[in-house]
Amino acid sequence: PVWMAEDDSVLWSDIPNDRMLRWSARDGMTVWRERVEFTNGHTRDRDGSLLHCSHGLRAVFRTAPDGSGQRTVVDRWQGKRFNAPNDVVVKSDGTIWFTDPPYGLIIPEEGHGGESEIGDCYVFRFDPRSGALDPVTDLPIEPNGLAFSPDESILYVSDTSAALGREATGNHCIFAFDVVAGRALANGRVFAQVAPGVPDGFRVDAQGFVYTSAGDGVQVFHPDGTRLGTIRVPEKVGNVTFGGAGRDVLYVAASTSLYRIRLATRGVQRP
Repeated sequence: PVWMAEDDSVLWSDIPNDRMLRWSARDGMTVWRERVEFTNGHTRDRDGSLLHCSHGLRAVFRTAPDGSGQRTVVDRWQGKRFNAPNDVVVKSDGTIWFTDPPYGLIIPEEGHGGESEIGDCYVFRFDPRSGALDPVTDLPIEPNGLAFSPDESILYVSDTSAALGREATGNHCIFAFDVVAGRALANGRVFAQVAPGVPDGFRVDAQGFVYTSAGDGVQVFHPDGTRLGTIRVPEKVGNVTFGGAGRDVLYVAASTSLYRIRLATRGVQRP
């Protein structure tokens, strides 16, 4: 999900129905756009435009805040199509970081299916000024959610390869990486194991606490990896985002519902 401060609304993906939904306190829930090529994660770019990860287009694309003017940001690496870009964040220097797991290829209701042309699942860094596109890690087997620490010295990346009945062979953890010179990753290590379920999407608050989706709700971790507690939700959670005028409302996109809870903290807001 992504917060839209202009009209106090939140947008999120309904992937199997190939649409995006919108909710606001004034209007309730509405269908924002349909036939969106199985978009998954979204974020705001520094210019206010929306960045979308598309399983169907196997690309990251951009729209205006009202959904108009769609144009591709990046869809290939070394001439090969991506797998299924999943989630995306923008660093304060304007670079775009996104994950590329296989889900739009291997889950029929989440994309058009197909075979991987790249042959692996990477986290990518794209610099729109130079056009440079670089894989920064292949440590997570199936990288999914991602977020920077408040000072951008650490990039967190979730690995959901234990989903789809593969608990014995996959991971259900969040990795942490040191960000080197603002552009490379080093010292990849397990930050936290998440159970029950897997850590799909997550966000970080201003004090560095990580709020991650899980099978029992939203689990909260200290920057040292200690689990602080759980915000219980009555169904499996897929992703979260901070919103509200003070960025102190956590919006929770779960299996069939959108929830919200006001917290005594604020989400990170990039300059």
